[in-house]
Amino acid sequence: MKSVQLILLAILIGMCTQLQAQTVNKKVEKKLIKQTIGMYFDGWMTRDTSKLGQAMHATCQLKNVKDDAVIIYPRAKYLSFFKPGGPKRVDSGGKILKIDITGNIGSAKCQIDTPKFQYTDYFNLMKVGGQWYIVDKIATSKKK
Repeated sequence: MKSVQLILLAILIGMCTQLQAQTVNKKVEKKLIKQTIGMYFDGWMTRDTSKLGQAMHATCQLKNVKDDAVIIYPRAKYLSFFKPGGPKRVDSGGKILKIDITGNIGSAKCQIDTPKFQYTDYFNLMKVGGQWYIVDKIATSKKK
């Protein structure tokens, strides 16, 4: 009886240790995702296509709806919307509203506010080669 109790106790301790390790790992991964999105926000605010490009995987696409049709922009076209060297956006900022992670994939709901518009972005992210990248972005905006 005592050996059964010891075995059950060992199993319980092992499960708790594994759960704690998963929790710590999720915190680390969430921090890394925040860094990727922070680089995206910084590039967006400063119009720095190098920073934007570092946050986005080469296969990334932007999708939104216009006139009831889905519009898809490949990464290169999306980056061409930004004019490097232009003035930094003022009275604007981005924030992460929610992050969800499963293994090497994740999603993030984000919001960027400017004086005239509020943008809502949903990023799909993947961890490739130890780095998190935005692999897909859907977006909408509304006038303030």
